[in-house]
Amino acid sequence: MSRLDGKVALVTGGAMGIGAACVRRMTEAGAHVAIVDVLDEAGRALAGELGERACYLHADVSVEAEVERAVRDTVTRFGRLDVLVNNAGISGANKPTHELTEAEWDRVQAVNVKGVFFCTKHAIGPMRQAGGGSIVNLSSIYGLVGAPDVPPYHASKGAVRLMSKTDALLYAADRIRVNSIHPGFIWTPMVEHHLATLGGDAAAHRREVAALHPLGHLGEADDIAWGVVYLASDEAKFVTGSELVIDGGYSCR
Repeated sequence: MSRLDGKVALVTGGAMGIGAACVRRMTEAGAHVAIVDVLDEAGRALAGELGERACYLHADVSVEAEVERAVRDTVTRFGRLDVLVNNAGISGANKPTHELTEAEWDRVQAVNVKGVFFCTKHAIGPMRQAGGGSIVNLSSIYGLVGAPDVPPYHASKGAVRLMSKTDALLYAADRIRVNSIHPGFIWTPMVEHHLATLGGDAAAHRREVAALHPLGHLGEADDIAWGVVYLASDEAKFVTGSELVIDGGYSCR
């Protein structure tokens, strides 16, 4: 028996990067997965690659009506909802706090925080009907420790960490588990873009960031996806309100 046989999952930001890795590993483990994103071409291509076990649904997680429709369409397509992976996120403007505009701040919170709120809000009903579920929220090492850059991103990931604990308490009686994952630097388009904003030699920046991790290298999207598979599975039936840190030792210092 596969680890996620019989389960239905919804993964936001599922068209590329960590989200796409989660979708692939969860379908391999037996789940049916709704890929939710705004990247239509990539999302449809991934769903086509995976066949009947996956479908693509366009939704901007910062728009509640679109989230509500995506959750409803997932249940209509696959019959239930057992797992929600709140992965969609943006890094935002890399400026000191005093230089940020209100719009730059608000955009990051809208996707990274409000998106988690909307998705969780609309997933609770179907999960109650299913008799329980697992919500996995992608936070960051920067939901645990600080760094002198991208203030809106760090604030948003701290919020996600505490939202996870609050919802773990609120929905434990419904057998809905809520946990956060805290990745270090994972080689994804988001990290690649972040390093590009630093200017200069991109390869040198990658080596410098890799050296911040005691294991000496950046992570891969699958490193996070396997953590998601675990938290989504019944192997984690006694795990809620926890922080799964997958960071190559970054936050040990």
